[in-house]
Amino acid sequence: MARHRLRADQSSHGERLGVRLAFSPLIAAGIFTTLVNSGGIGLLVLGILDSSFLFAPWGNDLLMIAVTARHPHGPQMLYYAVMSTIGSVLGCLLIDVVLRPLGAKGLEKYMKPRTLAKVERRVKNKAGRSLAMTAMIPPPFPFTAFVMVASAMQYPRFRMLSIIGFTRLVRFALLGALAMRYGERIVRWSERPGVRYALFVLVGICIVGSVYSVYGWIRRARS
Repeated sequence: MARHRLRADQSSHGERLGVRLAFSPLIAAGIFTTLVNSGGIGLLVLGILDSSFLFAPWGNDLLMIAVTARHPHGPQMLYYAVMSTIGSVLGCLLIDVVLRPLGAKGLEKYMKPRTLAKVERRVKNKAGRSLAMTAMIPPPFPFTAFVMVASAMQYPRFRMLSIIGFTRLVRFALLGALAMRYGERIVRWSERPGVRYALFVLVGICIVGSVYSVYGWIRRARS
């Protein structure tokens, strides 16, 4: 009993800490600036985290646009698109490694019954098409949910990662092309105080969401 209370206190403290850190403007600004300045490495790291256990809606898309707008050259843009794609594929591989051994039955701990039933129907009927569509379309479409279900239902790993890799590369290359076309406007727009504040708030929301996401994964794995 005491151990459960201790875990609850620790989890609550971790969530409160995540909230305080997330909405500190200096922390949020520092994280975003570091990712932008890291270029391809930042895209790789964020891609892994965003496609696996963390919560970062539009994270890689915005970062891809930001870094390409600052370096609007064809080869550089393709490098950024490839790094984003590799990160996304590696993140999906992490999900696959965790959930494939659990099978379809193990998904009940990680997804709501209604969402699970809906995604399962789509994966059973058109797995490849569903994965391609959700990998191409930005949030709020539940891309990670489709990866989880496809892995647990033993959809071939190489085929799944190939589909995700191809569609994500197309998506990031299109975003990069747009950033090259409107790069100067994007840079000027992003320097406005209101826009920068909105980006910092988004980073804060991602941090809070990630704290809850990681806590949820850990709690379900222990249950």
